[in-house]
Amino acid sequence: MLAETIIEISSLFVSAALLLIFVPKNKIREASVIFCFKQLITWLLGLFVAEFNLIEYPVRLFANATKASFTFEYFVYPSICVIFNLYYPERKSLFKRILYYFIYTAAITVFEVILEKYTQNIKYINWTWYYTFLSVYLTFFLSRAYFKWFFKISNNAPC
Repeated sequence: MLAETIIEISSLFVSAALLLIFVPKNKIREASVIFCFKQLITWLLGLFVAEFNLIEYPVRLFANATKASFTFEYFVYPSICVIFNLYYPERKSLFKRILYYFIYTAAITVFEVILEKYTQNIKYINWTWYYTFLSVYLTFFLSRAYFKWFFKISNNAPC
């Protein structure tokens, strides 16, 4: 249980550090919009999977408040999404853009599978890694679409 708590807390610190390092001062407004939108969709999805017993989070922060993972759904994943969107290769080839989605989605999925296998931070009940892959991809796609809509970014404009 101590290792799981260390993972939870260190994830928060690493995510905060990544935001401080990779979000330029002139992109704080964009980062805030991405972060809040991602919190909205991941929090809803996280509550859904936890409340319907698809995934369990045996060791988590705020265990009495929610069955979902506060750390991942409300901070770590939105932080990663900020970096994903701010550095998205908008003007690159379709192959590179698809690869960009794949790398981020696969990295999160692999990390979650490792946590599921070796820790008590997450346990799959009626869930598999490919549901994670699909949901992560979908939420990245939704956040990217929202980001482009909110800031009125066309497919031809630099991001």
